Amino acid sequence: MTKKNQDLTPEQKLILFEEGTELKDSSKLNHEKREGTYYCANCDVKLFDSKKKYESGSGWPSFYESLPDVFETKTDYHLGYARKEYHCKNCGGHHGHIFDDGPEPTGKRYCNNGVCLIFKPKS
Repeated sequence: MTKKNQDLTPEQKLILFEEGTELKDSSKLNHEKREGTYYCANCDVKLFDSKKKYESGSGWPSFYESLPDVFETKTDYHLGYARKEYHCKNCGGHHGHIFDDGPEPTGKRYCNNGVCLIFKPKS
């Protein structure tokens, strides 16, 4: 695993490496509509294509599909029930949780902490 985290903010470190969560509706990326790609804020690996982003109403940037083979998952019981948590396969950074209430074609919702993403618009 690659770790770069010396340039991260305290909030990014808390979320990525201590499995924290940013405040609901706090991410500027919630309203990002441009075409482009979302990268891991820690290691700069491509994670999501903007075409897979949608407005879930959850308060966090949401995607119905990630790029192939970029995440590893584990079960999280922090709230007293099982949730599927996902981490960047390259650096191990925690990004959020996957829920089964997303749109077709996958039915998935990757609920991502916005501070863990860097958006790069298409040139």
